[in-house]
Amino acid sequence: MKYIIIGLGNYGHVLAEELSALGHEVIGADITAARVDSVKDKIATAFILDATDEQALDALPLNTVDVVVVAIGENFGASVRVVAMLKQKKVEHIYARAIDSVHKAVLQAFELERILTPEEDAARDLVHLMEFGANMETFKVDKDYYVIKFTVPAKLVGYNVNELNLDKLFGLKLLALKRSSVLKNFAGVSFTEHDIANELSEDEPIKVDDQLVCFGRYDDFRKFWKAL
Repeated sequence: MKYIIIGLGNYGHVLAEELSALGHEVIGADITAARVDSVKDKIATAFILDATDEQALDALPLNTVDVVVVAIGENFGASVRVVAMLKQKKVEHIYARAIDSVHKAVLQAFELERILTPEEDAARDLVHLMEFGANMETFKVDKDYYVIKFTVPAKLVGYNVNELNLDKLFGLKLLALKRSSVLKNFAGVSFTEHDIANELSEDEPIKVDDQLVCFGRYDDFRKFWKAL
């Protein structure tokens, strides 16, 4: 896929670099030359330009990419102005970063495809780490229901999948099990990668470093975790 990322600060830089590493074509743009220089060798193209200037914005191939991401966070006015101009130019798929609730509320008025809240997400991840003492990823479906991915606690290692009874005991639906494997990169450095375990039998034993993906109420997940 092809992406334009406007704003190459910490968030935009990482986003551009990670998307490019996954094989996507990324075009970056920022008003600061140093930011562009820091990422230009890692993505397809990088422009030094003021995206709040309509003529400068027209230099980008806005309607020939799959998604335009407005990653500007610290400059509220610039973020809103760029989004407004993108809407005027009838860019179909716009993602925009919001740094607080007011920023988010203003962006919602534009009916964007997606509003990104990395600060909220990072705070939420920290809450989970502090509450459960473990790293986990969550996707909030609504105010009560979440999809939660977590590394299995040591107490569950050795149990069969069908012995967990997450649905009956805690109202949690097990969606997937991700199994870890140790690989080596081109430099010979070992790293761990997790892949979905397809065709998982009910008597499959859970192993160290496996990850479970569950769906259910957050309160029910809390009860499950406390019961371990």
